[in-house]
Amino acid sequence: MIDQISPLRSAISQVGSAASAGAATPAAPVAGAGGPDFANILGSLFSDTTSTLRAAEATSIAGVKGQASTQQVVEAVMSAEQTLQAAIAIRDKVTAAYLELSRMQI
Repeated sequence: MIDQISPLRSAISQVGSAASAGAATPAAPVAGAGGPDFANILGSLFSDTTSTLRAAEATSIAGVKGQASTQQVVEAVMSAEQTLQAAIAIRDKVTAAYLELSRMQI
């Protein structure tokens, strides 16, 4: 699961290093300046989640057919469960941030 959120981890470290550099430095990279784009990070997280869930489903079907061991099926399903829980947590945080922004008065 940690490999699947590595793009997010690098983006967080870049934002953290920019924030610790001082107030004159912008806290987040500009979209066209070669820094990570939020939409690209979410897109890669979504594609990784989808591929993990598909792999778990394929392993489960192979287990039912007798082509995969029980251990392989359990590992694939547990990995899919962790990935899905992470995706749900990220979705909840993004939704909460959106709702907070929509409540702000302009």
